[in-house]
Amino acid sequence: MANLLFEITIVIAGFAVLLSLYRFFRGPKVVDRVVAFDTMTIISIALMSLFAHHTGRTIFMDTALVYGLLSFLGVIVIARYLERGL
Repeated sequence: MANLLFEITIVIAGFAVLLSLYRFFRGPKVVDRVVAFDTMTIISIALMSLFAHHTGRTIFMDTALVYGLLSFLGVIVIARYLERGL
């Protein structure tokens, strides 16, 4: 049962990544692309956490945490750049 839920979650996350990729490439504004990129990083962090739980290895949780912090900082830098305040 747990493997079935894991596979369903992977499919849903993959569909969400495809929707985010569509917005990333077709976004009419730069802000739409930044939000789509941030959404994709959040989905990838969720997938890392799921993989860590599925395999029982906690090192992937550390990687997800570092990736989340770097993603947050990257979005803040891009937002500052778009405001022309960098």
